[in-house]
Amino acid sequence: MTSPPIPRPLARRIDRLSQRAHAFHRFAHHPLCQPYRDEVIWVGRQTRLCKGCTLFAAGLVAGLVAGFVVGPPLGWGACALLLALGAGFLSFRIRLPKFVGRFLPGAGMGLALCAGWPAAAGSLGLMASLGLLYRRRGVERRCCATCPEQSHSPCSGFARIVRRERAFQRVANRWLRDLPRSVA
Repeated sequence: MTSPPIPRPLARRIDRLSQRAHAFHRFAHHPLCQPYRDEVIWVGRQTRLCKGCTLFAAGLVAGLVAGFVVGPPLGWGACALLLALGAGFLSFRIRLPKFVGRFLPGAGMGLALCAGWPAAAGSLGLMASLGLLYRRRGVERRCCATCPEQSHSPCSGFARIVRRERAFQRVANRWLRDLPRSVA
């Protein structure tokens, strides 16, 4: 027996609550503990951003701006694409500084996007390929392997996230329980 769908206004309300509950770490995707402090950027008192993703986005914007200002020929786009390809694949093999492994490939791809359709198509294909490879590689958890909190459940890097999730679940479950029986 399947339960009837949740009324649309309540579903929207639960969705908004979820967004507010997880807003502080939504774009960090790293543990929020001391060993990972160099992997996140603090914005204000609450919000955290992933340093690598932020640098890649900044590099992409910088490359696009440079490409629109300079109007690079196709050769520049090809060179920028090779730079992005080299730094991108190298960052899968060794641990590069974030600026080299994220900003420079983003800038190269942004510049290639402005250098004509062959370089733009190559850049978009490269972004898609590197994105898939990055997801396939998985999350870098080298710091977690040697952490003394490894036996804690949850560790300090996830404790605040888990606390917010449990509070969200309590409120959402109460709202769902309080639905009139004819609806639920």
